[in-house]
Amino acid sequence: MAQTIYQSFGYVIPETVLSIVFVLTLLTALIKKGRSRHLPAYIAMAGFIVAGVFVSRQAGVDQLVFSGMYAVDPFSWFFKVIFLVTGILIVIFSMQSRELAEGSTKYSEYYSLIISLTIGAFFMAGASNLLMMYLSLELVSISSYILSGFTKENPRADEASLKYVIYGAFSSGLMLYGISILYGLTGSLNFYALNQSLASGTSSQVTLLVAIVLMLVGLGYKISAVPFHFWTPDVYEGAPVTVTAFLSVTSKAAGFALLIRFFKIGFIDVGAQPAVAGMWEIFRGLNWTDIIAVLSVLTMTVGNLVALWQSNMKRLLAYSSIAHAGYILMGFVTLTDQGISAMLMYFVAYLLMNLGAFYIVMLVANKYHTEEIDGYAGLGYRSPYAAFALAVFLFSLTGIPPTFGFVGKLYLFAALIKTNYIWLAIVGVLNSVVSLYYYAKVVRSMYLVQPAENTRIEFGFGTNLMMTILMVPNIALMIYFTPILSWAEQSVRMFGLH
Repeated sequence: MAQTIYQSFGYVIPETVLSIVFVLTLLTALIKKGRSRHLPAYIAMAGFIVAGVFVSRQAGVDQLVFSGMYAVDPFSWFFKVIFLVTGILIVIFSMQSRELAEGSTKYSEYYSLIISLTIGAFFMAGASNLLMMYLSLELVSISSYILSGFTKENPRADEASLKYVIYGAFSSGLMLYGISILYGLTGSLNFYALNQSLASGTSSQVTLLVAIVLMLVGLGYKISAVPFHFWTPDVYEGAPVTVTAFLSVTSKAAGFALLIRFFKIGFIDVGAQPAVAGMWEIFRGLNWTDIIAVLSVLTMTVGNLVALWQSNMKRLLAYSSIAHAGYILMGFVTLTDQGISAMLMYFVAYLLMNLGAFYIVMLVANKYHTEEIDGYAGLGYRSPYAAFALAVFLFSLTGIPPTFGFVGKLYLFAALIKTNYIWLAIVGVLNSVVSLYYYAKVVRSMYLVQPAENTRIEFGFGTNLMMTILMVPNIALMIYFTPILSWAEQSVRMFGLH
């Protein structure tokens, strides 16, 4: 037993590195405050880079560790890369944030929470056990609760954090109830053992469906799916921009990784012959795909329609984030390797375009002290490069060529059409048309509305470089996206074969 545990630790070196860096970042609070503002950021950055080196060495590894509780495989590896890239970018954003600098922010605690949330996301991506699933989700959630209310001077942050805790506790309780039902029915917490128990056909279908619905409450809350999305707009508006950007990518991606692994391993009939190559068969009587399809339609429709009325950029991007959760869910409805590959590729696009949009929002808030869309009036004249970059990010979020967002949506729609979910693809296209209106509203304000003052504001070289780093892939990957697609397909191809 001891030998097995020792061997298992060899596969969690990246998580161990981040845990050590978490402690080191906290210890920087002991250093004189004047010196410690950027020190925790540098330590966190170094930690993400070192963890990235060890993650890179796990490419191609496919192993269950800690008695099957945690999977180190190409699927989790894909998401770990996303989490690390996001973490590095958020640290850079945070070092430039005036909102954090002007508040009485304890930087050591702030960056340590960024790291702890990333650790939780790592474990969510590889969780193959109901207990590990719940513990990792709670680690991400608790870190998120504190981060969302970190700027105590902002009354909106207190409200956001409180609402987040209330909704999170409620959904977590329901999810825990669902876990207890599954354990009672199958006698196991392991996803693979759960699948074997369901294959025997002795479990009550009605009870299983109730358990699935309860599990979807917890997972739906984490990915901001309707009707579990109520926390999202208030948290996104009240939290610091850097935290909002971090939650919009890492927390959401971790939720989707857990959702895919839980359902694919636990509820797919591996003994059934697929109707189409690369298609999965669910156990008879468990039509949870219909529930996912309804969630997808509701999520993208509600997110886009409510976004039409928003005047605050952070709330607009919050509802946009909800809508994108609906788009991503479309790939899961197909129950095919192609659909999941499209989801993974879309996550790469979402990282680039969403973090890019939030970065410009943070820069505008730094310079103009506003988050309102009216504050973007004449930005095309006052800060041309920033306005152009924001326009690229918004058009990528819409899914308009020549951006990577277009390729991401194209592959999602193609997967739907191939599996005869044409009606869902049509709903997705119509929602994309609706989203164009509120994204174009921001572009219109930047280029067609006269600014209140004509003072030209330029950003420094480092800031412009970061805009370019985020913007160029949004365009270049539209032209050459084959490596991303191949990476996504390889991650899915080896997924769950234990």
